[in-house]
Amino acid sequence: MRARVLAVAATAAVLLGIGTVVPAAHAAPPAHAGHAALAPVPCPRAPAPKVSRPPRPVPPPAVPADRVVGGARLDTPGLVTPDGAPTPPAVTATSWLVADLDTGAVLGACGPHEYGTPASTQKLLLAATMLPRLDPKQVVTVTRGDLNIARGSSAVGLLVGGKYSVETVWLGLLLNSGNEAANVLARLGGGADGVAGGVRAMNEEAHRLGARQTHAVTPSGLDGKGQFTSAYDLALIARSCFANPLFRRYTLTERTQIPAQPALKKGGFQIQNENQLIYRYPGALGGKTGFTELARHSYVGAAQRGGRRLVVTLLGAEARPVRGWQQGAQLLDWGFSLPRDASAGRLVEPGELDAAETAPSGSPTAPTPAALPEWRGPAGTALRRMADGDWRVIVPVSGLLALTIGGLVAAVAARRGRSRRAGRRRA
Repeated sequence: MRARVLAVAATAAVLLGIGTVVPAAHAAPPAHAGHAALAPVPCPRAPAPKVSRPPRPVPPPAVPADRVVGGARLDTPGLVTPDGAPTPPAVTATSWLVADLDTGAVLGACGPHEYGTPASTQKLLLAATMLPRLDPKQVVTVTRGDLNIARGSSAVGLLVGGKYSVETVWLGLLLNSGNEAANVLARLGGGADGVAGGVRAMNEEAHRLGARQTHAVTPSGLDGKGQFTSAYDLALIARSCFANPLFRRYTLTERTQIPAQPALKKGGFQIQNENQLIYRYPGALGGKTGFTELARHSYVGAAQRGGRRLVVTLLGAEARPVRGWQQGAQLLDWGFSLPRDASAGRLVEPGELDAAETAPSGSPTAPTPAALPEWRGPAGTALRRMADGDWRVIVPVSGLLALTIGGLVAAVAARRGRSRRAGRRRA
């Protein structure tokens, strides 16, 4: 009995030396404040000129569960990169993310779950929502309400009473960032509720994709109270867009003709794609630019190289010293320089979070991050890596435990042998 107690005590000592597991019911909440013990790694920042801008809106309260979507390491306002990765280039963006479009691996990010203002990159959420719903050959008549956009904001030049194919409207949206085109498409896809129904559908699609920090107020990305997104969410939305062949064709179109409107006695005209990445970056797949005085410059771009397809998202950038698409290109170059298996997190799959939330407790699809215990102790990181299946930690720890337990077993066997010999002598 004494030997068994000794063995248990020794094993417990080894485990306690590695770290302590706190039951999930009493675990400290994985909130933003959880990073107070480990200061965030500063993001490389390029110097940017001071600009005047409207007061930044107050973002919604941080939701701890939303900040760990894609992995616990992404819950940081600072830099996250794979172990051993070179330092990414310095950019002016306040947050950014680089991910693999095919595998979903997040290759690196700066404040991936920090709230930001989308500007016209919000049009990608409109595309992800409405491209599957609308017939590109359908002809739509533009209404006066469709032209209800901010004075001086980007527009294609669609005319009230003009008749255009839905495909033409899509090209006007993605090439020229037409805000009136966004209204047309949201109205068509919104059913009886028009634009309001379209915006509601956009928010439902964002939720389905797992973009839980995204809330649309306008279909175009023109600023609206309570309108937010994050670099991580933009990557989820962009991944959905690039999975659609129509989007891939539209976003790579360099120029198109907006047709004449004979009934209105107006001629046609040509528009060009504003995304310079498609002209200047080898392997470019397209993307979307954005700008408002409040949001500053936002950008989404994608490219392929060596059989890999990467996407970059930026929020809150300045156009100097280099423009948003150039900052995106620098980050894409950095991403392509990393090994194919590099990862600091992942993009969740569409519907994944919904399935986890509705799965019965204890089922295979039930959410695991919230159920995991909180790790504490001097080697908490090692335990976390063991839980993640890191054999570089599992093997040495297992060896240590095996040696400890083996030694205890041998000691107990030797003690019993001595007891038997002594008993025989006493007999």
